[in-house]
Amino acid sequence: MAQPPLIAQKVAFQQALLSWYRVHQRKLPWRTSPSLYKTVVSEFMLQQTQVKTVLPYLARWLQVFPDFATLAAAPEEQVVKNWEGLGYYTRARNLHKLARALAPLPAPPRTREAWMELPGIGPYTSAAITSISFGTRAAVVDGNVVRILTRLTADATPFRDSASASKALAPLADALLNHEEPGDHNQAMMELGATVCHRQNPLCTICPVLQFCTAGRRGEPESYPRLAAKVIEQRAVSRVWCLHQGSLLLHRTAGDARRLANMHELPAAEHLDADESVFAKANLLATKKRGITRFAITESIYALPLPALPKASLKRPGLVWVTIDELDALTLSGPHRRWVTELLASVK
Repeated sequence: MAQPPLIAQKVAFQQALLSWYRVHQRKLPWRTSPSLYKTVVSEFMLQQTQVKTVLPYLARWLQVFPDFATLAAAPEEQVVKNWEGLGYYTRARNLHKLARALAPLPAPPRTREAWMELPGIGPYTSAAITSISFGTRAAVVDGNVVRILTRLTADATPFRDSASASKALAPLADALLNHEEPGDHNQAMMELGATVCHRQNPLCTICPVLQFCTAGRRGEPESYPRLAAKVIEQRAVSRVWCLHQGSLLLHRTAGDARRLANMHELPAAEHLDADESVFAKANLLATKKRGITRFAITESIYALPLPALPKASLKRPGLVWVTIDELDALTLSGPHRRWVTELLASVK
C-alpha cells in the first residue's frame, strides 16, 4: 500500500522544518539557557496563555522559586500569590504539587509514562517535557499542531473540539516526528503554529513547509481545522463596592472550591444574599466584561455604603474586611486586582 504523500516526504518535511526553526526561533528563556525546571514551569504557564504574557511572570517566578526544591518548600499561599494575574490557578497548585512529588526522588523520572503519573501532567505536557529534556520520542499535539496537521493534509474531519482533534491526529504527529531530534521537532511545530501558521491570516508566503501543505497550496488554509463552534453562555453578575473607614469588603473563596480557592474578589450579590432591590438605587461604578471557558460574563460593580447592605449578610462565611494597605499582600483574581486598583484611583 502506498504511503500518504506527507508521510512519504517526511524526511524532507523534517529537514525543512528544523532548518527554519534553527534560524527563526524566538529567543526564549527556556531555550537560551535550558533546564528541566524552566521547561516544566514554562509548559505549565503556557497552557491557555500566550508567550508574551508569560515572559514577565516567568522572570519573576524564577527569582522567587529558582528550582523544584525551593518551590516544593514554599507555602501554597505564596505560590498562588506569585501566579496572580495569570489565571487558571489550578495550574499553579498542580505545579506546586508536582514539585513536592519530585522533591523526595533521587532524580526526576525520564520516561513519558512516569511523568504521566505526576500531578498536573497530561499527554501533551508529558510529551513536551520528556522530548525536550530527555530526547524521548514523543510527539506533542496542541492547538497549534492540530492547525498545522489539518492544513498539511487538508483534513476536513468535523472535530467536536481541540481535544478530540488532538487525540485523532496523534498518530500522524507520531509518524512525522523526527526521532533524531524529537525535542527540537516538537518546539519547531509549536513555533510554526505560533508565529507563521496563525489561526487567521496565516503567513503562507514565508512558511518553510508550504510545499508539503495541501491547504496552503490550494489557498484555503483558514478552512482548517474544522472545529465545532463553541456555545457561549451569557452570564450577568452584580458586584458590591463597599469601602468603609479605610477597609474594603471582599469575598474569600473557600479553600476546597474548584476555582479560585482561597482567593479574593469583590463580593457578588449571592455572597450577600442581596436581591435586585438592593442595587436598584445604587450607583453603578463600572461594567466589566470577561470570558471564562464557555462563559461570557458581564459584571456590574455597584457602590453600596455599609448601611445599605443587609445586616445579617455581613456575617456570612467568606466575607472579610481588608484595609487598603493590606490589599497588596492578598491574592486577588487578576481581573479583580485591576478593577480594585482602578476604582481606588477613581474614588480618591
